[in-house]
Amino acid sequence: MGDVCCGLKVGQIVPDFELDSFETSKGDFGRISLARLMNDGIWTILFFYPGDFTFVCATEMADLADQYHNFKELSAEVISVSTDSKYVHLAWQREETSLENVKFPMAADTTGKVSKLFGVYDENTGLALRGTFIISPEGILRASEVNYYNVGRNSEELLRKLQANVYLAKHGAEVCPARWTQGAKTITPSAKIVGKVHEAMN
Repeated sequence: MGDVCCGLKVGQIVPDFELDSFETSKGDFGRISLARLMNDGIWTILFFYPGDFTFVCATEMADLADQYHNFKELSAEVISVSTDSKYVHLAWQREETSLENVKFPMAADTTGKVSKLFGVYDENTGLALRGTFIISPEGILRASEVNYYNVGRNSEELLRKLQANVYLAKHGAEVCPARWTQGAKTITPSAKIVGKVHEAMN
């Protein structure tokens, strides 16, 4: 991790990391390991957010919880991450009604080390920006998105991106066009369709 200075870039291999967590599905504490997820052939989605007991964050967690079963069907694990401790995660999930359906692990990056690795750590506040990262089972960073504190994310769009990446992992010669959804037409690049993309899509 020391080799990464200013945040990982899409296409790079993600160094292994471990984080303490509150395992909401078990109601107990645990530990997240990227290497373990990779060994299990799992896609990893890291969902950084600024802080527990805040406002936009509660709406994002509820939105993500609504889609969690769809991520699991794609052999993906969603991990929410903030710089709060695992104890605060437990209290927030217990007290905030918006989080009552949250079943994904809530990881505690109390030192900010992993937030810095992904380039979302705000030195001025000690908080993480709203960063979302998709990591393949091979440990390659496939997608990256960072929002400021005041703009919430859309879990349906995150699911769409994961579906596209899972599809392309099996169909490497193809590409997914704008607004692609699961089952829709893709493009196979070739000299024949240069300047003829409209015709190829119709």
